Amino acid sequence: MKKIVIATRKSKLALWQSEYIKAELLKHYPDMQIELQEFSTKADKILDVPLAKIGGKGLFTKELEVALQSKEADIAVHSLKDVPVEFEEGFVLAALTKRFDPRDAFLSEKYASIHELPKGAVIGTTSLRRRMELKLLRPDINLKDLRGNINTRIAKLKAGEYDAIILAATGVQKLQIEGEVKYFTPISIDDMIPSMGQATLGIETLDNPELVELLSVLHDKNAHIESTIERDFVRTLEGGCQVPIGVKATILDENSIRVQAIVGMPDGSEYVEEDITADIDDFETIGQTVAQTFIDQGAKELLARAEKVAFQ
Repeated sequence: MKKIVIATRKSKLALWQSEYIKAELLKHYPDMQIELQEFSTKADKILDVPLAKIGGKGLFTKELEVALQSKEADIAVHSLKDVPVEFEEGFVLAALTKRFDPRDAFLSEKYASIHELPKGAVIGTTSLRRRMELKLLRPDINLKDLRGNINTRIAKLKAGEYDAIILAATGVQKLQIEGEVKYFTPISIDDMIPSMGQATLGIETLDNPELVELLSVLHDKNAHIESTIERDFVRTLEGGCQVPIGVKATILDENSIRVQAIVGMPDGSEYVEEDITADIDDFETIGQTVAQTFIDQGAKELLARAEKVAFQ
């Protein structure tokens, strides 16, 4: 192929990610013509309603998939955490990039960490997973919805609407805006387990063997192993992108992998949590196995109740 068109969302972070993929491709194919085509997704257009209430699957991806189908674009660049675990027929996840920093981050103008917040402090986040995990860390805090792109969210923090906000560390780091707030503190995964695929980029295409082969230069083996476990865990639980599920697989060495996972109610009143170490050779079944231990402890029923709460 002599030319590739990348479908991307219009946000600064999405554009950064698409430009990153463009640059990585040009390292391998310096003569290739690569263009970015910008689109707005449903999640970009509805900014006054929590994502969980808009609906689950494809909030950040559907319009980009339409562009692929209509041949307006050849590939779409997604944050893997936003990509549904089931693809519609004809689409494939062609490559996964090397993972950036997978942690969530605490941002504040007044306080250095979650533990320094005073009782009753207001934290901004709309993520049901983050709400659950924050309530487990600090039951005494108040949570307030927070939508918009990264810059908008930071502006709301600086305007005094919140004592702190929680964002994905990787987004702030990619845009190099850590210095815009007094305190930018990544949160240990032991304290806050991230979303499946957080900090990995997924490249989606139509099921075209030639294009998939071309994109294989972007594919990272470790990201593939970790994301397979995380996505299989969520798929087995039948949990969408907008329910309170945290799962992180971490390669420890060439033989072993650690899996941390949590499922619960948005207010932290009930939850199931596991932390296991497994043989890395079993990565294709680990996610399903861990999910089954959650199912045996009532996780599916717990998620069904959590979803009802989210959509009220």
